[in-house]
Formats: sequence, structure tokens, C-alpha cells
Amino acid sequence: MTENIKKAKKISKEEFEKKVLELVEKGLTSEKIGEALRKEGIHSKEFGKISKALGNKYVNPDEKNIQEKLEKLERHFAKNKKDKKAMRDRERVSAKLRRLKKYLSK
Repeated sequence: MTENIKKAKKISKEEFEKKVLELVEKGLTSEKIGEALRKEGIHSKEFGKISKALGNKYVNPDEKNIQEKLEKLERHFAKNKKDKKAMRDRERVSAKLRRLKKYLSK
């Protein structure tokens, strides 16, 4: 069981930020970046928050997921105008996104 755990690697802060930005380019969220770094034996707690390393490239994962869901619903609704359930879901998800943006802006 202890064979699967890797020892923590010693890297500089610049290397850490470079690795984080590399993982962002792959499209990973901050949570997934943390998991990927832990698998490699790099602990982000030594370097601070991943969101701070990302700077202005940081996107709240909840906001990203809701935005993707809304885009998917809008594509579906564009093809299926009479789908009342999709219309309701589109309104519900857009309201959820609006509430989240309002909460995050505070």
C-alpha cells in the first residue's frame, strides 16, 4: 500500500508555476491540477494556492461547469424549438449562472 505513494519532489516556485500553467493549457480546473500534481509527488501547499499561481487565468470551476451546461442546452434548444423541458432547463441554468456570478462578484 505504501508503494503507491510517491515522495514529495523538491522543485522551485518558478517550476511549480510553469507546471501549473502547462496543466491549464490542457484545460484542467484548479482541483484537477492539484490532483495531477499530487500524483506526480508535488504538493501545492508548499507554494501557496493554485488559483494564485494562475492569476487572471483562474476560472471558478462551478462557473465553468454551469457555463458549459448552458451552452449545451442552447445548442439543443436551437435544434429543437418545441422542446418545452429544454426551454425551462435553459432558463433555470441561466438563472443559476447569474446567481453564481452575482455571488462571486461580492
